[in-house]
Amino acid sequence: MDVTQTSDSRESTFYRDAIRRRRAFALPGYRTLAEEGFDGDYVSPIQITCGNLTGPMLITKDWLDAPSANANRAILERQGHLGDNPFMRVIDLALQLASLSRDQIYITPVFALLTAKRSSVIPIRDRRASFRAVGQYELMGRRPVACGTDAAAVLRSEGVDHVETLHPSARGMTFEARAQRIAKALEAA
Repeated sequence: MDVTQTSDSRESTFYRDAIRRRRAFALPGYRTLAEEGFDGDYVSPIQITCGNLTGPMLITKDWLDAPSANANRAILERQGHLGDNPFMRVIDLALQLASLSRDQIYITPVFALLTAKRSSVIPIRDRRASFRAVGQYELMGRRPVACGTDAAAVLRSEGVDHVETLHPSARGMTFEARAQRIAKALEAA
């Protein structure tokens, strides 16, 4: 799906610029989507199914690590996410509670590169560099929902008005409890 077809030309122009900026962005120690064979007409592959340019915006830490992306290539090329993982299961519950669907929202990572391993710690300087180079151009006037402390810290440091909530993969709570908090944040945004 070409998400740029789902909104008017102004948003499409901003989105194409964000894609161009993501393609140009690199940092030592990380892999780009293109280097791993995931370059497409999106800022992040999750936007294949969650890329509504005018819908509520969720910002998370990152998309995936390079090994996980490569191990799940076939499904990721079709839908841009792993539907059975805790992250998407919680997102789907939150969307149900908020009477929304995946095609009505926009999800993007604050960090537009791939890490070398799962659950990597990404220093704030690297997350901020990515947001400055790419993410800020995806806002398009929206007040985003920052899912997790990593995304929220970047938005705070950059002076972006946002609603803060937990990360869908946060531990220590049931999927339903996490989904309820994310649904409330979507409503507040």
